[in-house]
Order: sequence, then structure tokens, then C-alpha cells
Amino acid sequence: MGITVLQAAPRPPAKLLLKSASALVLDQATGQALLEKQAGAVQPIASLTKLMTAMVLLDAHLDPQEILTITNDDKDILRHSKSRLPVGTRLPREQALLLALLASENRAAHALGRTFPGGLATFVQAMNAKARELGLEETKFEDPSGLSAGNVASAHDLARIMEAAYRYPEIRDFTTRPETSIQAGRRSIQFPNTNALVRSPRWTIGLSKTGYIEEAGRCLVMQAMLANRPVLIILLDSWGKYSRLGDANRIKQWLEARVGPKG
Repeated sequence: MGITVLQAAPRPPAKLLLKSASALVLDQATGQALLEKQAGAVQPIASLTKLMTAMVLLDAHLDPQEILTITNDDKDILRHSKSRLPVGTRLPREQALLLALLASENRAAHALGRTFPGGLATFVQAMNAKARELGLEETKFEDPSGLSAGNVASAHDLARIMEAAYRYPEIRDFTTRPETSIQAGRRSIQFPNTNALVRSPRWTIGLSKTGYIEEAGRCLVMQAMLANRPVLIILLDSWGKYSRLGDANRIKQWLEARVGPKG
């Protein structure tokens, strides 16, 4: 499928080849779509789910310093993915949210849903209620971590989720920190941000989230300043380990070539 490019200036479109199956770039200030590629396709979104998890949690105004314990219930029994967060780890709710957003820690995200008032089922119901509140008819959630392929949305819907998430200072802060660490017993465990671009001096990123399960491919969403304008970048189902980052860099070069790096 081709890419629909809406020019920022009346020049012929440059060839822009993206390896993500679905892509959308929006001017955040105006809502104008600068680039679209199958942006209406509904597909699994993997750990991009955690943006909704964070919003539901923060909307509930629970005690951020309440201590949560990672239990065997938080292990991934669906995909048996690895975790660097040992069972038995005790940490404040706020730190669990930080790990879920920055390091995409599935056990942390599951623990946030499990310890929600009413339990995990009530939390997932709240996620879907929030989606309806945002007017997202085709977005659905089955779990707070994104391990389920039943967590689905389109690039257009994800842009609206990002717009909503960007209004939360905690989400902007936690998703863009380069790294964090926790104390697990006598050990200090380091957790780098899953998006390497937050550590690049070439990028100014205000919100970030990665995702991957086999059904979703490699996914990346970011709010960033490009060509002196705030933009939302949504990249879904990228086939290579680094191709979503390559696509983001190609979009940056393309947009700055169209209007100049300073606008």
C-alpha cells in the first residue's frame, strides 16, 4: 500500500519508504495529517496498551506510595516472556507505573491492574470505558500489559490516546526518562527506556511508548518536536527489530527536508 503524504509546502512529494505496515504523522497543533499509511487498520497494539493503563490508574487517584508486591499471579503465562522484576519485589505503586511505562515491564503493569479496587476485571472494564469516553469505537482491551492480541486499535485511534495521555505530566515524564533503577533486596536493577531515541541528542521527545508481540510486530508511538512543530508519530507492525527506529529517523529527515529543521 502506498503512503498518503500531505505536503507542508507546495513541492513534489519525496519518496518516503517506511517499513512499518501502518503509520501516521500528525501536526499536534493543527491536527493535520502529514503522512498516512493504512492508518485506519485495526490491529494488535502490544505494550502501547500501557498508555491506557497509566491513564486509568492516574484517573483513580490511588495512593502513589502504597507498596505493591509482585506475585506469581503477575507472571506472563500467555507468552512466557522474561522479566527482570523478581517475584517478591516490593515497590511503591508510582514506581510500578514508572517501570511499566519506561521499561515496558509486564509484571509491573499486571500488578497495577491486579491491585486496582475491584481487581483485574474491573480495571480492564475501566480501560474500555476510557476508550469509549475518548470516542474510540474500534479500540478494545483485554489486559493491562498488552500481552493479549485482543488489545487492538488503529493508528488514528492511537493518536487520540496519545493526545489524551499527553495531558498527564506523569506519563510525559515517565515515558521519556532514559533509564531508572530499583532496589531488589541487596541488588540494584537497572532498567533502560525501551525507546533508544529518548537518549539521542538529535531528538526532543515529549511522550514515548514501544510495543511488541508477534501479532503486533514492532510498534512505536512518540510525541516529538520536528521542524519546530509538535508532531505525533505512530508506527505499527514494523517487521525488523530496529526498523521502527529507522522509520522514525526517516520521517524526521523527510519532514525537516520539506520545511527546514527550524520551520
